[in-house]
Order: sequence, then C-alpha cells, then structure tokens
Amino acid sequence: MIAAGFTALAAVALSVGTASATAVASPGLPAASAAHSRTATPIKHLVVIFGENVSFDHYFGTYPVAANTDGTAFTAARTTPIPNNYLSHPSLLTANPNLANPARLGASQAVTCDQDHNYVDEQKAFDGGLMDQFVQHTNVENCAGSSAAGPIVTTPGLVMDYYDGNTVTGLWNYAQHYAMSDNSYGTTFGPSTPGALNLVSGQTHGGIALNPSTGAYQASSYAIQSPDPVTHIGTVTADPDPFYDDCSNSDHNPAKNANSTVAMTGTNIGDLLNAKHVTWGWFQGGFTPSTPATATTLAKCGGTTHSNIAGVTSVDYSPHHSPFQYYASTSNPHHLPPSSMGMIGRTDQANHQYDLSSFSAALSADNLPSVSFLKAAEYQDGHAGYSDPIDEQHFLVSTINAIESSPEWSSTAIVLAYDDSDGWYDHVASVIRHGSADTNVNQATDPALATSDQPLCLDGPRASAGYEDRCGPGPRLPFLVISPYTRPNTISHTPIEQASITRFIENNWGTGRIGDQSFDARAGSLSSLFDFGHPQRRTLLLNPDGSVQQSGSSR
Repeated sequence: MIAAGFTALAAVALSVGTASATAVASPGLPAASAAHSRTATPIKHLVVIFGENVSFDHYFGTYPVAANTDGTAFTAARTTPIPNNYLSHPSLLTANPNLANPARLGASQAVTCDQDHNYVDEQKAFDGGLMDQFVQHTNVENCAGSSAAGPIVTTPGLVMDYYDGNTVTGLWNYAQHYAMSDNSYGTTFGPSTPGALNLVSGQTHGGIALNPSTGAYQASSYAIQSPDPVTHIGTVTADPDPFYDDCSNSDHNPAKNANSTVAMTGTNIGDLLNAKHVTWGWFQGGFTPSTPATATTLAKCGGTTHSNIAGVTSVDYSPHHSPFQYYASTSNPHHLPPSSMGMIGRTDQANHQYDLSSFSAALSADNLPSVSFLKAAEYQDGHAGYSDPIDEQHFLVSTINAIESSPEWSSTAIVLAYDDSDGWYDHVASVIRHGSADTNVNQATDPALATSDQPLCLDGPRASAGYEDRCGPGPRLPFLVISPYTRPNTISHTPIEQASITRFIENNWGTGRIGDQSFDARAGSLSSLFDFGHPQRRTLLLNPDGSVQQSGSSR
C-alpha cells in the first residue's frame, strides 16, 4: 500500500502537471512552437549534458599534449592554445605542494575509486587557497570491489592523478573543434545533488527534510543544514534523495537507505520555462521504471542495471542526480511516460521528466525541445567507482553524433558540464564570492565533534539573506560548448559556474530570474564561448574511441 503522506504530496505534483497541460495544450500539435522560437541568440535548441565527478585537471591537466603510449592516439593542431594547467605550470608535475605529484593514468586504468567530495572535506583540501591538502582530505586510494577485468585501480595519492587525450580522446577532440572554458567552477562546494540543484535553480537553499513514507518533517543532519527552527527550511550540502520520486531511497527500502528525503521549495528554471511556454525536458538513463506504479504500489527502478567496462554493475537510475524531482511543480513521481510523441517537451503526465529514450525519439522525429538536460545511466555518467571515462565517452560520442546529424544541429548548442569534482585534485583555487559561517555543519550535539566551514568560507562575503552552507564557487570543472556558433579550438578564461547555464537559458528565452538569492544573478556569462557572427556550418563525428570519424560541412 502506498503511504498516505507520500501519495498526497505525489498527487499534488501530478495535479500541477495536469493543470498545466490543460493550460498550454491544444488539439493537434500542442502550443509552444511559436513562443520558443523567440530567442535572444541564434540558439533555438540548448542541450546540456551533465556529467559526474571530474575536476578540470583530472581530464585536461596536460591538454593538448598526450603521451601516445597507449589508448587512442591524439595529436593536437599546432595552433592549439594551452589552458591554465600543468603545461602552463610544469612544476606542479614534479614539485607539487601536495604529498604526491600528479601522475598519468593510462587507458587500462580507467576504472578507479570514487574520491571524497564532501562539502567540508573539499574546503579542507583547498587549505585557504593553497590547494595542498588533497591527499589528506579527499584522497581514496583503496575501495571495495574487484571486477571481471581485475581490481579497481589503486595507487598512492590517486586523488592527484589525471587522464590525457589517449583516454578522454573524445573530449579533447571536441575541445579542438569547438570551445572550452578553463575557468569554470561548481557554484558551491559539495557532491552531486548540490551541483544538480545549482544547475536548475542556482540555489541549494530551500529544502525541507521529510520522512520518505509519511511526508512528515523529519530532522536530519545529513539531508538539510542550518534549518530554520520554525519552517525547517535549510540548505542541501549532501546527497539526500528527492521526496517526489517513487524510486528514492533504493525503491523505498529502509534497510538500504533510511535517510530523510528532501522537498525543495521555491522556483527552478523549469517553472520559468513553463511560464513562457518554452518546451523543455530532463532526460535520464533508467527513468523508465523496471516495475511500473499501480494504484497501490510505487514504481521501482532498481531492476534496470548495466555493467561498466570492468564488469562493475550499477542501477541505471540515480534519484539524487535528478534535480527536478525535488520540486513538486516539476516532478514526475511515478515515472510516467509522455502521453504521446508530440507531447515530449510539453506539459502532460510526464511533466517534463523522461527516460533518455524519449530524447532519442524526439530527436528522430524532429521534435527536439528548446531546452534539454541529459543525464546518462550511472554506468556511463563518468562517476568514479561505478563508471569511468571510457564508458562516459561512449555515451557522449553516440549522443553528440546523433545531434550533429539532425536537422536541428544548425541552431543547437551542446553544453558539456559536470556536477562536482569528485574531490580530484585541481590546482586552481576559486575566488569565494559567497561565504558561510556554519561552525556546526554536521549538527553534532557534542561541540567537540562539530565540523565547521573552513577559513576560506568563514572569511568570505557574508551569506546573503542568512542562507548558510552555500559557500562557493567551489572546485574547477570541465566545461565545453559544442555548436556551429563557437570559434574552433578556443579557450575562454571568463569566470563561469554551473548557474551560468541557468543564466544563459533565462537570457536566451527571456524568462526572468529565479530570485530568492539564486546565484543566477551573479553567474558569469557564457557569451565568450560563442561566436554568433561567424557560424561554422560543419559537423564533427567521432568514433566510439573518441577519434575523428568525419569532419566536414553540415547540411
């Protein structure tokens, strides 16, 4: 039997979707096509591919120079600029201030341990901007598990290590032909869920910890930090699952996950796009339930799994990677499919939340929404521990090849961005623009056991509106734009962050701002990554190993 509290709140979310569908739908093709064509730039379709857990130096530390001793061969164009990395600071490879020097990981070392990327531990690794405490605070050399292909890679000081263009060949080739930023950051410190929330709202404040079955308030030092004593609203710094999702907490199995879930208040970019009748959707691997919901049972997702290249198996769908499921207004609790092909991107029972297969279907039918967010199934999302750069590359190449081969390519921008750094070393310290003075982040009852925001956050600008635990920007992350409207082989140094994507959507489709201290207001512009006056009019198709298959004129 579905718990009464969960059913009531899920019904609210579904009723919101039904009401909205009535408002914007019309017989035949639903309304929205005229409105979404009005944009401030030539970009009519934005596709955001949101990867997992990579620092900039972890993937681009020696770009554009690859060792070419293993993996897929890579040779850069002679005119390739050098970003802010180990090539521009060579002493970092031989006399690094950390306890270990960065070392190259070869293509046979693609599957590694997941590093420590907690909100405070990342601050500690930064050491006030000295960037010299990663081995002590975020390093994880040994982790449980071996695979059919052998043990997961372990090596001293693993957190310092990096891949080059012989393993992340596809990303390096995209950087060669399109635009990359070497000055992009997580909007705050912390793991996946804060990164995902910052992507869609520029905001990690506004959450309430709830019992996953009853919907009643349930205090949780893990789910919410600095809760208001009356409203219980606080900030998300960890990875609690979304309340409005049947598949949260390991398909509601308290033996596997007894944590509180979180419901977010406030506004997200989906709400703003809906208000403007702009088509959009979040598309995630494994979203189609392995067991559909019934009138008396919740949907289940745990039955859909895949294995990575090393034979490590994981469930495809991760609820805490699905940010719109935290909001009643944009959630699809029972993971219902779109009511028809023509409704993908518009408001119906799916409420803009889809399986990745719906993106492929919409693209094939020339029905691509104006704004699409893509999240790979876990085994292909790049998250160390259960995914890896090679499986991630397979997803990126197949997806981007399909987009570049479609009629929509001529008016499309693909953004490759990441949710967090996984704690992997990066030598660049962000400039803290929003401080936090929480001296008991872990809400310990014993003051001696309290974990505090670190000095770089304590000494940063005072938290706006008293919203603590949003210190940032955090670690430096990879960021690429793939579009006919980028200048080839260019690197932007303009400071940007995850919320810069939110800001671009707001500006391009004229939605207005999120409000309530969202970091969209301060986020840097993506304009330096585009060249709207000189479109390229060509495509770059890659092979599964990331090498160039075809580069030429587009239709």
